[in-house]
Amino acid sequence: MPEYNGLLPLYKPRGMTSHDCVFRLRKLLKFRKIGHTGTLDPAVDGVLVLCLGKATKIAQYLLDYRKAYKGVVRLGTSTTTEDASGDVIESKAVTQSSSKADVENIFRSFIGEIEQSAPMYSAVKVNGKKLYEYARAGIAVTPPVRKVTIYSLKLEGNAASFLTDIPFKVFCSKGTYVRTLAVAIGQKMSYPAHLHSLTRIQAGPFSIEDCLTFEQVEQLLAENRFVDCLQPLSSGLSLMNHWVADDTAAVKIAHGAVLPIPEQFGDGPHAVFNKQGECLAIYRPHPDNPGMIKPDKVLANDSTE
Repeated sequence: MPEYNGLLPLYKPRGMTSHDCVFRLRKLLKFRKIGHTGTLDPAVDGVLVLCLGKATKIAQYLLDYRKAYKGVVRLGTSTTTEDASGDVIESKAVTQSSSKADVENIFRSFIGEIEQSAPMYSAVKVNGKKLYEYARAGIAVTPPVRKVTIYSLKLEGNAASFLTDIPFKVFCSKGTYVRTLAVAIGQKMSYPAHLHSLTRIQAGPFSIEDCLTFEQVEQLLAENRFVDCLQPLSSGLSLMNHWVADDTAAVKIAHGAVLPIPEQFGDGPHAVFNKQGECLAIYRPHPDNPGMIKPDKVLANDSTE
């Protein structure tokens, strides 16, 4: 059996679920230890970061990264799913265009921390059942509310005014429902609305330019060059705080030792490297032992501490 260790920024095509992508790659590689770092709806294309082999150990940290999307809000109709795949539930003719300045002013009102109710057609669970299961059964249930952060929300293109389609680019925290944001934008513009199209253009350190298509993966496999195109674990941790350990500490870290906290070691998880640039582990301040640090994940060997 082949062995693969690394990260694959994949271009997910529309029409496939994130699980579909993992399943297809497992068949192509004849390798099972593959996971993804955050689902994309079937209608959404773009960056899907896959973890292969030992890289699955860091998947949870990549889930926390910020994401960027390009999309189009379509005014005039709202749908059951808040995107173009759903049935129309409300319509209103858009008879007057909105100026660029007016739309930008509305966009600014969403910047910062906002609350969102999970869409009814989503996999969020309430009392052990997914919301879309309630929706399909016609059962009323209150969806959970979450706080997310919109770091930037900007118009795309140079149009001076907009009628039904509002192109945008958003940079947001994990867990943001962009289709719910599209509906909220429409409400502030006094129209029913839905998310007409969406592409994820960035997930943490990986952009759409970094991605391989399935066709490229197949070609690289045929040429025996696929392994060379995998990204190292360190690339997935490039946005995390770093600490470079000396040779003595590196030996202890490789075995998951609890250590005195180094100087300039801040809060939260830190990617720990040796002097040769190899990522050995993820460490964080010890919750029960002030002045010490403990491993979240040890990457230098097969430990799963």
